[in-house]
Amino acid sequence: MNQEQEYISGLGKDSVVPPELKGWNWGAFLLNWIWGIGNSTYIALLMFVPFVNIVMFFMLGAKGNEWAWKNRTWRDIEHFKQTQRKWRNAGLILLFVVFPLFFTLIGNMLKGEAFDQSMVRISQNIEVIEVVGQPVEAGYFVMGSIQTSGAKGEASLQYSISGPDGEADVYVQAYKEMEAWSLYNVIVHIPETDTKIQVVTPVE
Repeated sequence: MNQEQEYISGLGKDSVVPPELKGWNWGAFLLNWIWGIGNSTYIALLMFVPFVNIVMFFMLGAKGNEWAWKNRTWRDIEHFKQTQRKWRNAGLILLFVVFPLFFTLIGNMLKGEAFDQSMVRISQNIEVIEVVGQPVEAGYFVMGSIQTSGAKGEASLQYSISGPDGEADVYVQAYKEMEAWSLYNVIVHIPETDTKIQVVTPVE
């Protein structure tokens, strides 16, 4: 009997886990519940439970190999390792390719007329210039939402700005009437000093 035949998988608690598999599983950590379904490790569905999911990230990473070996039947150790490498690679692609593309797409969608108007006003504001310097540049990501219905709409945006002298966060509210966007409220927050610059003041 060779060494691999001594290790038994797929029998739950009665399984015998190879010592070499008791390490970190990046596929389980990065893909959590998706990995769990694919590896018959349904405890990963606890990722949907608030607060518990934070702990589960690390539990899956640390115990993923052991749980997957016990919950599924594998041909041998090499079959297990090859499969887990595929899960790891899929997780890395999701982390470094899919997520950045998704957030870039969302950010570009939010960089519309309301964003452009706010950047013009901010770049011309003396108080902002005194803090961050010139030129004032927007950060890569824009968060928030834009809702439109016909000729009307509403935008709520958040992004960062930076210059040669400092950085700040920007919060924007804008409304669309008759196809034209108008800024309603623009605040620049300086985290370092916890001060706020009111670039556009809401009109009562």
